[in-house]
Amino acid sequence: MNFKRLIDRTSKIIEKEPRLVQLPSEGKVVFVGDTHGDLEASQRVTEQYLKKPYRVVFLGDYVDRGDDSEANIQYLLGLKLEHPEEIFLLAGNHEGFMVKQFQPSSFWSSISPEEREGYGILFSKFPVAATTQNGILAVHGALPEVESLDEINKVGLGDENWDRLVWGDFAEEEVDFIGDLWGRPQFGRPYFERMMERYQKQLLVRSHQPHAPLRMFNNRCITIFTSHAYLPVRTVAIADLEKEIRNSEDLALERI
Repeated sequence: MNFKRLIDRTSKIIEKEPRLVQLPSEGKVVFVGDTHGDLEASQRVTEQYLKKPYRVVFLGDYVDRGDDSEANIQYLLGLKLEHPEEIFLLAGNHEGFMVKQFQPSSFWSSISPEEREGYGILFSKFPVAATTQNGILAVHGALPEVESLDEINKVGLGDENWDRLVWGDFAEEEVDFIGDLWGRPQFGRPYFERMMERYQKQLLVRSHQPHAPLRMFNNRCITIFTSHAYLPVRTVAIADLEKEIRNSEDLALERI
């Protein structure tokens, strides 16, 4: 399928999705961390889990760093066309290059201006969060500060809450806001706990921050990666949507 047709067809599907994806209460969900041009990782995930009873939520960052960025994103967009109710592609910061530029950006610098515009517009329509009825919230980076989860649907591309969702980091610090490090807003335990209480969620599943501990905040925050661009081990997190979720210990972590 040529570039323009792929962009046009996937846009029609993705633009119908809300910014906040509500996952069903049956089956299981597989959360996939950054794949960053690691086509093999995306293929292994979908070959293993793109079947009942699973749904697959990718947490963003599909391009840059790895060697197969364009092949990776085109593979995932093609699967989204074929399985729109089983695969969800959340936005990461590397999908926001048209709003907030960064380095390294090997994918963005390798494509034509027309392709850059096409991908940029498509990525701007991606959801920024997914949630389950049994207590999980999934994002790429950190938590937004909105009055209720539903207000995530009103988050505007490039605004402060978008920045927190796709660029935000967490650390085990006893302060709300730690600072802004190279364009990455950083938040501590009080902010995390206050937002999770406001949203009535038990567990945050995220990626984005390669040097973060796997588990933070009394196991209520888990950070996973599924690309060899960062770590030698690719990891996914699996949740049973029909069981109570209290913290990250209730997830199954699997290597692919």
